[in-house]
Amino acid sequence: MPEQTLPLTIFHMLERNLNKKIRVILDPSYGFEGTLMAVTREPAGIWLSDAEAITMRATIAQPIPQVASREERSEIFIHLNSAQRIEVLHSSSRH
Repeated sequence: MPEQTLPLTIFHMLERNLNKKIRVILDPSYGFEGTLMAVTREPAGIWLSDAEAITMRATIAQPIPQVASREERSEIFIHLNSAQRIEVLHSSSRH
């Protein structure tokens, strides 16, 4: 079975967000957060630095999944075929 190619717009979006903090969801309850450091096309993937593995949970009272736990992972490569969702995280300025 040949590997599917990803549209170039995905790579453009990722490259625009280099050095920003992102969250990559691999399945509904597991993912990674870190700083996007590099985007590769062959293999299609991203490199995160200062990464953390995150576990997400949803409840009946809070149906939107929230981060329940974190574990430091340093640097990590994530193949884009395994990513369900990628979110750019914006720092909240609370004074």
